[in-house]
Order: sequence, then C-alpha cells, then structure tokens
Amino acid sequence: MPLESLHSCIAADMGAVDVIIRQRLHSEVVLVNQVADYIVNSGGKRLRPALVLLSAGTFGNITSRHHELAAVVEFIHTATLLHDDVVDGSGMRRGKATANNLFGNAASVLVGDFVYSRAFQIMVGVQNMRVMQVLADATNIIAEGEVLQLLNCHDADVSDAAYLKVIHYKTAKLFEAATRLGAILCGASSEDEAAMAEYGVRLGTAFQLIDDVLDFSGDSSEIGKNLGDDLAEGKPTLPLLYAMRHGNAQQAAVIRHAIEQGGLDELALVMAAVRETGALDYVRQLAQSEAVAGCRAISHLPESQYRQALIDLSAFAVNRKF
Repeated sequence: MPLESLHSCIAADMGAVDVIIRQRLHSEVVLVNQVADYIVNSGGKRLRPALVLLSAGTFGNITSRHHELAAVVEFIHTATLLHDDVVDGSGMRRGKATANNLFGNAASVLVGDFVYSRAFQIMVGVQNMRVMQVLADATNIIAEGEVLQLLNCHDADVSDAAYLKVIHYKTAKLFEAATRLGAILCGASSEDEAAMAEYGVRLGTAFQLIDDVLDFSGDSSEIGKNLGDDLAEGKPTLPLLYAMRHGNAQQAAVIRHAIEQGGLDELALVMAAVRETGALDYVRQLAQSEAVAGCRAISHLPESQYRQALIDLSAFAVNRKF
C-alpha cells in the first residue's frame, strides 16, 4: 500500500503540520533559511509527525496542539539527521546530496542546533509539562543512542542485545514519543498511553531493522542512499552479526575485517555472505514479529480509520522497498 494511502485520513492535518514546519523554520539568518528550505524540500516519509496525528485520531480528536507537536517531532528528527550525516560523513540522503555535502559540516551542525532549539520553543508553547517531559527524555535518550552507536563502530564483537539497545535509543524512542504525545493530549488513560507507546517502540524497531536489511538488498535509487553505507562506516548491524555467526570461517573473517576496517573494498563478498547465510530473511522475520507485537498492543482500542492506518503502517514498515 502506498504511503500516501496510509496518510489519507490525516491529509488535511498533515497539510497543517507542513505549514507550521515552514513557518517556524524561518529565520532572519539567511544561511539558516537556505539549509532549512533545502531539508524541507528534500522529501522524506514524515512518519513521525503522522504518528502523532494517527495516535490522536485513535483517541478521538486531532487538535491544533497536535499539529504543533507533530512539527516538533519532525524538527527533532531533522536535527538528528543533520548531525548524523556529519558524524557519518554521508553524501546522499533521500536520493539527494546531504546538507553537509552542499553547505559544509559547520553549517549542518549549527543549523541542526537551530532546528533543535526551535522544536523546544514550539513545545513550550503547548504548555503541558508532561509533553515537555516526554520530549526532553526522548531527545536525551536519542543522543545517548548516537554515542552508543559511535562506540560500537568497528567492533565486530558487539552483541545482538547491544545492537538492539542502539536502535531502541536512536530510532524507536522518537517513534514512541510521537505515539505517546497523541495519547497524552487526548487525555488517554495511562494504560492506553502505554499501549500506544509500545506500538511506537515496536514500529520504530521494525522500521530500523528493515533499514538495515535494505542497506544490503535495496535499490539505491529507491532507498535514496548508497548500498553498503553502514558497512562503509564500520557499523555492526544485525544482518552482519547474524551472517558472521552463521557463515563459514571465510565468510566470518571477511565480515569481521569489513566491520573492523570500514570501507567497501569487500562489499560484494559481504553481501554474498549476508544473502547465503539467510541473514536478511532472519532480520525481516524479526521485524515482522516486532510489527505484529505493536499491532497487538493497540488491538483493544476502538476500531477506527486511524487505528487501521496504524496497523497498515506496520505492514508498510516491514514490506517497504525504500
């Protein structure tokens, strides 16, 4: 199912969020506007702001405050991307040159800081201490996840648990915050808020697992980045860890060397090992299990087009090609 179809029940609300994003990214500083406009016009799935709205719709009422918080979540995500691409030395994202590639690392870091701080300005305007707590905690954990990932780079002995901790911190936490925020502003019970938060964590985990699969199996023109980007940076993702454990001695040695040294000199051999050991199927199945668990967490909530969209989004996250 196309992503646009999943968003159909919130199309008008997403339009309102887009207006807020464009208005609130404006600055009197020309370079801020140039970098911000470039990012906004570079596309993206806008999954996280959509989750705020779909969560709110599930509990009955999408308001202007939800629009503002959806923009906040997108700003936090955008800021992390600006910083990530500098740390990773990435040259392409969403099929286009990264901001750091065009404007330089310094501009990307500093505009990322601007976007972060603008997110907190909007957040304060919502005047809800619980909302501020959720978002402050989330941004802190995301930062810890980034540092954990940095520490894991070039370490071929990282455990599956350590890898999953990184993606729970770095990716799933913002998904969780997005779904939790929709529930909080609608006055959902603590049980229902927790259920929606679990859905977010599971969806975010599934989403990142599939990202890691696509790094070895996708079409670079579809996924919008170069294949093997994670391997080039020496990131020990789950497909690599699985293939290293289940491959023969030669395959394990090739993967270990690739992780420890980084670069793409052995990309073809690594990709062959990942396919032959069934690593991609294993990680896809794990992503599917996460998605199913997420849907189960919200199965008790009243049926609606919004809850159905969340269920369909889980299927999209696992089956997507980009």
